[in-house]
Amino acid sequence: MVILYKSIKSSVLFQFKTINHLQAFEINNKMTSILKTVGSAVTGKFLEKPKYEKTSTGSSDDGIEERHYEAAKWVSTKTMGMNREEAVSTGFNRLFKYITGTNEKNQKIDMTAPVTTKILPGAGPNCENTFTTSFYIPTEHQDNPPKPTNPDVFLEDRPAMDVYVKSFGGFAKEQDWLSEAQKLTEQIKDKNTINQGFWFTAGYNSPFQLLGRTNEVWLVKNMDKE
Repeated sequence: MVILYKSIKSSVLFQFKTINHLQAFEINNKMTSILKTVGSAVTGKFLEKPKYEKTSTGSSDDGIEERHYEAAKWVSTKTMGMNREEAVSTGFNRLFKYITGTNEKNQKIDMTAPVTTKILPGAGPNCENTFTTSFYIPTEHQDNPPKPTNPDVFLEDRPAMDVYVKSFGGFAKEQDWLSEAQKLTEQIKDKNTINQGFWFTAGYNSPFQLLGRTNEVWLVKNMDKE
């Protein structure tokens, strides 16, 4: 009986240790996947970007570039507020949870760049703006991206669009985005070609990247004014 008891005890302990090892392996895999995503987001290197074609490049003085972006799926979320920085922070956190598994398939999705924010100004100076923050869906998931489980997150079919782009560096603050958007507007000769109902900011780097930062403002061209 003593021998049988020891045998059963050893078997149970072995199974328990095996389960613990399997759980540790699964946890390690999940953490590795999340850290890989975070690492890519921090450095900004090797991140997949939406496909576009340069249609025109301005002089070195004005720094304006014109691009044609292909139609593609993005994952997005909307927030209301007066401050872009706060809105983007809220939106980014929702979208980051989506790509790290908060979706119907519990699927991990690689981080992409840029993080775009569509800004729809409020009706008056004291009215809230509508901020739509978005991540581009990587090519491997474009045909069938997992559905979000957070009702505040949604998949978006963004149509093809032509945009005026102005790039600048550094840690962009609220006034920097507004100032660069204003400069871009002033530099475009034919204002009728601009969709003046909204505009985009595009950020390519995490807050942890100190050097070589890239920020962009996009003004969408009216397709019927081509």
